This record gives sequence, structure tokens and C-alpha cells, in this order.
Amino acid sequence: MRKIKIICAVFLFAYFAMHSALTARGESSLRDLIEERAKELQQIEEQRKELEENLGKIEEVSSKISKEIRSVDNYIGQLNYVVQSNTVEIEKLDLEIQSLGENIEETKTGIENKKETIARLFTELQQKEHDDFLSILLRNRSLAEGVEEIESITNLNNSLSVNLAYMKELKIFLEEKVNEQSKAKTGKEVEKINLINRQYILEDQKKEKQVLLSQTKSESKVYEDQLEELQKIQDEISEAIGKMEDELRKTIDPNFLPLERSGVLLWPVPEGVMTQGYARTPFAIKNYKSQHHNGIDIGRYLGAEIVAAESGTVINVGNQDAYRACRGGAYGKFIVIKHNNGLTTLYGHMSRTLVSMGQKVERGELIGYMGRTGWATGPHLHFSVFASQTLTPAKPGFPEGTQPSRVCGPMPVGGDLDPTKYF
Repeated sequence: MRKIKIICAVFLFAYFAMHSALTARGESSLRDLIEERAKELQQIEEQRKELEENLGKIEEVSSKISKEIRSVDNYIGQLNYVVQSNTVEIEKLDLEIQSLGENIEETKTGIENKKETIARLFTELQQKEHDDFLSILLRNRSLAEGVEEIESITNLNNSLSVNLAYMKELKIFLEEKVNEQSKAKTGKEVEKINLINRQYILEDQKKEKQVLLSQTKSESKVYEDQLEELQKIQDEISEAIGKMEDELRKTIDPNFLPLERSGVLLWPVPEGVMTQGYARTPFAIKNYKSQHHNGIDIGRYLGAEIVAAESGTVINVGNQDAYRACRGGAYGKFIVIKHNNGLTTLYGHMSRTLVSMGQKVERGELIGYMGRTGWATGPHLHFSVFASQTLTPAKPGFPEGTQPSRVCGPMPVGGDLDPTKYF
């Protein structure tokens, strides 16, 4: 058996070596194009990161409105690179799909050829195996001729075994390439969705810049006054949320919660980094009236993908910036998902949401993109985990898990938990 495997491996190597030699020019061309796109993607990401690092220098600008305009300019620049990256990634996946398609067709041809060989060998073997070895020896004119015929049958048997094993290896190879092509096609569809939505986010940032530019002409002082008024609203909202959630935390029954262990929830921002922790953080003590941060903040870039931390049902989708008095004061664009494990997750400050109320989502499913809507000093995801048992029932005008607020409409609240206990 081991000998057959070795012979099969040699045949496989020889087949692909011969095939590579015959199609080297075409495959080399495709491979070179794929490598070019990969290098281009790397360069684009380096340029985006350079812009991201330059954000820190904007803090040196004295005028608040000028600082905001320069920040928006930076976000627009980063988004341009991200959109460019999506476009190049789609091109790269197209080339990979084409290359895999050629591999698949060539392997199918190899399997068909091998089937013909096996059928021929099987027919020959059937014709020669009607007699036992003694009969073969007796019917031949000499012992040498008899032994030669027996060796011929043995060789046919071995050849048939090798070809069968070889065809099995080809089928495994074909299955692998089909799976790779399927993944590449799925990846391409995701990139198309990302491209479309990030173009919308880019347009939103350009509109925001135009609004800011119009204010610099004659309303710089007005803008400063608006920021002071916004600070008062933020303090009011923070205090109100803090009081509601303080009471709800007291009602949490640990018996209705999953065990605190890693893997209960999926990290909602692929490659994202935690920029603020849970509870009494230095930032919360300084900036929140409640001095309590009811979740964690995860940073990446404007337009970064956000995925569902666990399978569940979307119970709320909103945009608190749509309330004029609340603009920049709370969660901005947000999503709330109720899971079957006793937990509910909130995703805040998003630039774009892709789900609707009542929709079922799967763990890891794309639900939206990172933004800086609501009270956000820069692009990040605010991620809260609530004990589902503490959510208020739905009623007209108020989705499940919301309570009235003076300026932000139905406010998503719940007994909050430390998210890091479940990652």
C-alpha cells in the first residue's frame, strides 16, 4: 500500500510538473497580476495608516472648528484609500477566481482521462484473469512464457491500483480548489458590499466638511458656543443613562447569565484594538457625569467592518443624531442584538448600519461600519453587553430595552456587564 502511495505521489508530481510546463506562460501571467494586486493593497494600507498617524498632529491646531475640518479631511483621505483598497481587492479576487477556475477545469480533464485509463486496464485485466496461475503455465509453450503472462497480470493489477489511487488524489485536489474558488467568490461579494457602503460613508464625510466650511466664514464663534451647549447635553444624557443603568445593574441575577469564559462572544471589530475599558476608566471619571463607562471602546479606522458578536435577533436600530438636540450627544447610529444566551449587545457610533429590526443575524455576520456619530471623539465602536433579563418590554414607540430620554428619544439601556469577561 505504501508503495502505491509513493508511486501515486510521483505520478501526481509528474502530472502537475508537466502541466505547469505546458501552461507556464498563462499561469505565470495570472500569478504576477495577483502578486501585483497584493503589493498594491499593502501600499494602500500603509498610506492609510500614515494618515491615521497624522491625526495626532491635528491636536496642535488652536481653533476648534479648524481642528475639526482637518480631522474630517484626514478621515476623507483614509476613506479614499479604503475605497481604493476595496476596488483592488475585488480585482485580485477576480484573478484568483479565474486562476482557480483554470485549475478546476484542468483537474476535471485529468480525472476524465484517468477514468478512461482505468476502464481500459480493467477490461484487459478481466480478459487475462479467467484462468488460475496453473492453467496459465500449462497452456503456454514454455515456463518462461507462462511466467511472463503471470507477470503481465500482476503489472496490470499494480497499474490499476496506482491509477485508482491517483484518481482519488485528483478528486481531493479538485474538491480543495472548488472550495477555494467558492470562498474567493464569497469574499468578492463581501468586498462589493463594503465598496458600495464605504462610498456612502465617504459622501457623508464630504457633506460634513461642507457644513463645517460654511461655518468658518462667519460663524466660528457660533460653533464654539454650540460645542459648549453640546457639552451640557452630553452631561445630561450621561447622568440620565447612568442613573437608569445603576438601578438595572442591581436587578441582574447571575443564574440567568452564561458562565464568564472566552468564546461566548466574538470580537466585533476584526483587527480592532480596545481603546477604553469598562466601568470607572480615567476617561469616564473625567468626562462622564456617571463616571461609569457601560461598555468598552474598540478603535480602528472610519468605515472598518463591524460584525455580530453572537447570533441573535435585532431588537433596535436607530440614529440618535437624527434628534437635533441629541446630535453628538449619545450613541449616534446604533444597533442592539438580543442573543439566546441571556446577553444583549449594543453597537454604537456607527457610520452605517446594514440590518433592520426583527432581522435574524449570525455570529460574525457583517452588520455595519465603524463611525464617529453621536458622542465620539474619533472613529470607534462603543460596545456594551446587557443582561437580557433587565431589558424593558417593548411598547408602542419604544422598542424592547429602551426607556424615554428628554432629547434622544427611546434610549437603549440595560443592566450592563463587563464585555471582556466573555471574549
